[in-house]
Amino acid sequence: MYKEQYPSKLLEEAVDAIGSLPGVGRKSALRLALYLLRQPSENVHHFTGAINALRDGVQYCSRCRMLCDDVLCPICSDSRRDSRTICVVENVRDVMSIEATGQYHGLYHVLGGIISPINGVGPSDLSISALVDRVKGTEIAAESPLEVILALSGDVEGETTSFYIYRQIAPLGVKVTAPARGLGFGDNLEYADSLTLGRSIANRQPFKLIQ
Repeated sequence: MYKEQYPSKLLEEAVDAIGSLPGVGRKSALRLALYLLRQPSENVHHFTGAINALRDGVQYCSRCRMLCDDVLCPICSDSRRDSRTICVVENVRDVMSIEATGQYHGLYHVLGGIISPINGVGPSDLSISALVDRVKGTEIAAESPLEVILALSGDVEGETTSFYIYRQIAPLGVKVTAPARGLGFGDNLEYADSLTLGRSIANRQPFKLIQ
């Protein structure tokens, strides 16, 4: 099998590193590496510095598990947000998608994935217990009940995760809802257009447990 020969070991190592990124083949990695070589050194150093800072400096919000630069993310630390509403999502990209609609003004809880036995992901691998503790730690007032929105994907794994969470928190006296079904079965929030997603969140309905 033909193996491309590199005139520089450093170039080959750079191609290997860039090629380890998802969706980047070796030809694309080589093209990117050669592109970086043509750039001013300060531009490349800024690029690599930003990547290093991302890996070493970004942390997870201690309350909602959103990515942030401090202990609390900007959403959790914003006193103008509705603290009586928690939207449960699969990942950080879902938070960004919902925020882009401008239709939701509550808080979030990022699970870090969904229950997927085929991929070896169980409830203990997600931040579900942290969500339950968070709900338990919030005063449940009759005049202003805590609402938990289960905004997970509509595929089998997403529904399974929603059902599991519902069974964990429904006995705690919270109002559990789900976005209106403006999204197709199996759709991810990340790929939904802002108008459809915004309407789906705004017109959310009581969560129904399928027997």
